[in-house]
This record gives sequence, structure tokens and C-alpha cells, in this order.
Amino acid sequence: MDELDEPGARSAPGGLSGLDHRILSALHARGAHPGVARTVRALSRAGEHGALWIAAGALGAAVDTPRRAAWLRATALTAGAHLASMGLKRVVRRPRPRHVEPLVRTAGRHSFPSSHAASAGAAAVAYGALGAHAVPPLAAAMCLSRLVAGVHYPTDVAAGAALGALTASLAARRTAGGRCG
Repeated sequence: MDELDEPGARSAPGGLSGLDHRILSALHARGAHPGVARTVRALSRAGEHGALWIAAGALGAAVDTPRRAAWLRATALTAGAHLASMGLKRVVRRPRPRHVEPLVRTAGRHSFPSSHAASAGAAAVAYGALGAHAVPPLAAAMCLSRLVAGVHYPTDVAAGAALGALTASLAARRTAGGRCG
């Protein structure tokens, strides 16, 4: 288990902290390359508070007028997944990694789940269902960047991406009979 910063704080379930540390350390080492570090920093800024994905959804709604309502629903699902992850962070309260020097600053001190990954996972599902085929690979890059940046453990990112994808999938089924569009 990780050392905990606060009374009542919990680490991610499963006792995977040793493996989490090793994977994070290996991926974080890739950030030593200046080009990789620049890309990671750009993705981190763009993904803060789900901004990249919300802007992409708004752009989709603006240019794809016949499916504007579907784009707006998908955008709302993406923002909702981000908010859900922020709420879960306040419950779990897992501290961010301390064994690596982060490449970026973070908005908060809690790590599980990754909110960047939650909004990316939701966008991959919701916008991918609308035919935005570039979104899933960009979402995967966003998730990976959180590890290279040294601000999340792999389990944080996996949980965030799963939360986002699940949130978007379930909500899309309820609101559109199984489709986002």
C-alpha cells in the first residue's frame, strides 16, 4: 500500500501499488526526451477540466448541424464523466505519486481516478459513436500522457478511462435507445 497523506485516505483497490510504481517509473522516464515532455505538457493543459473534449463536442455541434443535438448530448456525457471522476476522487483520496518528479502541475492533490482519463474515455465512446474516428487515438494519448507526466498511477488512468467509457455508454443507451446519435 502507498503511504497516505491524510487520515482516512485510501489507495486504489487490489494491492497493485508495487506494480503501479514500476510501470509509472518506466513510462515517466520517457518524458526525459524534450519532444515527449512538450507533448505531455500540451496534452495536460488541453485536457484540464475536460476542456479539449468539451471544445471538440461544441465544434462537432457547430459544424454537424443535422446532428447538433447528438453532439450536445455527447458533450454533456463527457462533461458528466469528468464531474463523476472528480466526485470519486474526493471519496477515495489517493495521493498522487511522490516517487517521480512530475512534468506538469496538477489542479488537485488526489490521484484516483484520473479525471483527464475519465473525460478522454467518455469522449472516445461518445464522439466515436458519432464518427469522430480521430478521438479514440487522441484519448489514448491523453491517458498515456498522465503516466509519462508522472501525475497518476496506471490504476488511476485505467479506472478513469473505464469510468468515462462506462458513463458515456450507459447514458447514451438511456437517452438515445443505444446510440449517441
